[in-house]
Amino acid sequence: MSTATDRTDLEDVVLAEPDRERLSALLVGQDRPPRPSALSASLTFGWRAMLKIKHVPEQLFDVTAFPIMLVLMYTYLFGGALAGSTEEYIQFLLPGIMVMSVVMITMYTGVAVNTDIAKGVFDRFRTLPIWRPAPMVGYLLGDVLRYLLASFVMLTVGMIIGFRPDGGVLGVLAGIALLVVFSFAFSWIWTMFGLMLRSEKSVMGVSMMVIFPLTFLSNVFVDPKTMPGWLQAFVNNSPVTHLATAVRELMAGEWPAADIAWTLGWAGVFLVVFGVVTMRLYNRK
Repeated sequence: MSTATDRTDLEDVVLAEPDRERLSALLVGQDRPPRPSALSASLTFGWRAMLKIKHVPEQLFDVTAFPIMLVLMYTYLFGGALAGSTEEYIQFLLPGIMVMSVVMITMYTGVAVNTDIAKGVFDRFRTLPIWRPAPMVGYLLGDVLRYLLASFVMLTVGMIIGFRPDGGVLGVLAGIALLVVFSFAFSWIWTMFGLMLRSEKSVMGVSMMVIFPLTFLSNVFVDPKTMPGWLQAFVNNSPVTHLATAVRELMAGEWPAADIAWTLGWAGVFLVVFGVVTMRLYNRK
């Protein structure tokens, strides 16, 4: 019984040998698929980030409910005390609070990176024949959608309660575009923390320690002229202050060349410095 079975199996192998040879020749003879370009790989990982939002829509709470809460809370708490009326204060506050909210949202990029590392996903990414920074750039491209959504949600709420941008549609779009460019570059700080730190809680804790002083010690809520001299020196040179001023004046119909230049300069510094550090950590992780 056993001999007959072995003989049948051997005959099957012999009969299948020509098929194997043809299959081997076909596989070896064909050219390998072309390596994806840097843009293609980055967009693919960006699409992956968007699919994660699709499957877990609760992730959008921080770009919908949270910004709405901030706009309403700060407008009606401080508007009468600081500007005499909420209608006047919203003209000053909305561009600033938009900057603050979107900049704070950027820290969740580091949390997502750290989560994928803990799950072992990055080990698979490093084995793929793709442009090395593509997974990181993909995270940031996916988050651009979150920045845009938060900006338009806050703008809509602001318009409902009295915000009127004198710069019109072009001024608003220019302000949002500048905010997104800065946020994309600023997010590289959190990708670095996501690679350096051991847990999500550590990333969140360190991010909060950095981002809260940077956003609150700015001109988001009040004019720095009311602050002590030593504090004005810090606030007036803060990247968040330059960004908030640029967005505010663009939406007001002005062209703040100096603040735009400072904002783009800070964005370039963040991208070059923290992008390089992030990729070195990624390659050694």
